[in-house]
Amino acid sequence: MNVAVTDRQPDTATQSKTGFVDCDVHPYTKSPADIDQFLPQRWRDLRASIGARSRSPFANAPNYPRMSPGVGMRMDAWPEDGGHPGSNLKMMREQLLDAFDVSYGMMMPLLGRGGDERNVEFGAALCTAANDWQAQVWCDAEPRLKASVQVTAEYPEAAVKEIEKRAGDRRFAQVMIPPRGLEPLGRRRYWPVLEAAAANGFPIALHLGGTSGHPSTGGGWPSFYHEEHPSYPQSKEALVTSLVIEGVFERIPKLKIALVEGGFAWLPSLTWRLDKQYKRLHAEVPHLKRLPSEYIRDHIWVTTQPIEEPERPEDLLATCEWIGWDRIMFSTDYPHWDQDDPRYAFKAPIPEKEKQMIFRDNAMAFYRLV
Repeated sequence: MNVAVTDRQPDTATQSKTGFVDCDVHPYTKSPADIDQFLPQRWRDLRASIGARSRSPFANAPNYPRMSPGVGMRMDAWPEDGGHPGSNLKMMREQLLDAFDVSYGMMMPLLGRGGDERNVEFGAALCTAANDWQAQVWCDAEPRLKASVQVTAEYPEAAVKEIEKRAGDRRFAQVMIPPRGLEPLGRRRYWPVLEAAAANGFPIALHLGGTSGHPSTGGGWPSFYHEEHPSYPQSKEALVTSLVIEGVFERIPKLKIALVEGGFAWLPSLTWRLDKQYKRLHAEVPHLKRLPSEYIRDHIWVTTQPIEEPERPEDLLATCEWIGWDRIMFSTDYPHWDQDDPRYAFKAPIPEKEKQMIFRDNAMAFYRLV
């Protein structure tokens, strides 16, 4: 899986004197004990005796091969101390934060997996432990790193409590919800969680993943990882459709959504289709007061990694312009094998003003870091 591939020269101008904001950084634990120290004894005992009960249909690994133990990571990101890539702050500084003068890094923990747990009480405890771990182990040691509030959306009462607990703590920048849940996120059962995030000034980050137990594609389980990987944007399309058509943005006008690690070139065509159908089916959804495209434009942001690479690079620039240069934020996905180096991320040259927006200004405003 780890193959060094590049077909373009570095864009050294990307390294702004003022740094950039990385919207997708993955910290990992050195061992499960890192999280266990923040778990009450009851849940430590359960984890040791019973273990997790994920909704994943696979017994021993997540249904995303890139997350399986030992693969999916940069070859040079394995620390000398024997830990997992992303578990060593010194190495993260050397390879990312200091190397590219990163002003802020938004942490997206893919551990604990509390949001995927069938036992929702245990899942809520795992989320709280992961949040304490982020704040105390990472943010306190490195102020440039910002934490994401982990919640289990299937237990709304606990999720709301966790969001309110972290409100006002500047170490936390957003609420993170797995996109692939039991039901589409726009369903009313999830509204209390979304309302709590908006009420407490948190945007929602929908990073690819989650183990719903449902197939990862509309046609069933794929045979190859090569099929699985392109399916990630499909989950984002379903999310956007659900949030818009169910009326979430009409009900929660202050809600802001960041789609992380799902690409973005698909967004214009989805929006065109939603607008077309709205004109024909508006009688079914009278709760919508505006075109779907208007809700998307006001409430949806996207991150860059993985950036689509059309045969004609200028086509990507046209897509960015359609989405809105102010709605695109840069991300690396460090330390995964397919992460984007900011010097090589774009094939087509981006005007300096728009580049500054993507690499810094948009995220600074979105996360209220200014």
